[in-house]
Amino acid sequence: MPLSDKVSGDSPIGMFDSGFGGLTVARALIDLMPHENLVYIGDTGRYPYGNKPADEVRGYAKELAWSLVREYGAKMIVVACNTAASVALDELVDELPVPVIGVIDPGARALVRVTRNNKVGVIGTVGTISSGAYVQAIRVTGAPVALTSAACPGFVEFVERDQTTGDEVMVLAERLLAPVRDAGVDALLLGCTHYPYLSRVISDVMGPGVVLVSSADETAFVVKQELETTHLIRETTDGSLGEHQFLSSGDIAWFAQLGRRLLGPELETATQWSNNKI
Repeated sequence: MPLSDKVSGDSPIGMFDSGFGGLTVARALIDLMPHENLVYIGDTGRYPYGNKPADEVRGYAKELAWSLVREYGAKMIVVACNTAASVALDELVDELPVPVIGVIDPGARALVRVTRNNKVGVIGTVGTISSGAYVQAIRVTGAPVALTSAACPGFVEFVERDQTTGDEVMVLAERLLAPVRDAGVDALLLGCTHYPYLSRVISDVMGPGVVLVSSADETAFVVKQELETTHLIRETTDGSLGEHQFLSSGDIAWFAQLGRRLLGPELETATQWSNNKI
């Protein structure tokens, strides 16, 4: 579909995630491109996505993406959710009148770049791992690596309860990460945007010889490249910083409170996002 003629450099980058995890990508984008405007929707009213049927998640992704385009004039959509990207990215690319970037391909490329022994791992939600999206993305790189994948149900819920340390989460991590640790990987991709918040626990379980890879920074670089290619980088003459708008489909006070701790001062306030299906 051709690029919408209604967008310009001043139009915002639109992002969505099932909840808070995509704020890791938002943080990377804000740090890399501080002049860009941004609108982020956290679908906390329907999270988590990882254990939901693919068709249901696909429907949510389309609702959120089209809302960002139609209601907020987004010039690009960043699917800052591995589960949604794994089942809906191709359709969103085909349907939307603006560029669409996911987090899976940038993360896969980073993973195969840092490995030394060609044994790599990916952890993610049940939905992401069962989709095979990372298997395909790593295959496309052509890198001669052996991949071990593991689903980590429960990690998202710990993060969204702001419980990222302690015995309970450590015991769960020891059990869920056993397959990738036993496979001898030296690079592990955190295949869910929530998981960087658990990086200390994951690193303690995996050991100091394993590099943890987050797709947030890599995705931000891809977004910048795409904006440059499509001539949609925001140009400022006075050096003004971008405006950032954060919305939630769930409890606003909780989203703003936890979001400030996870993202930083940019998330001072949040507003309600809704559609007729919620």
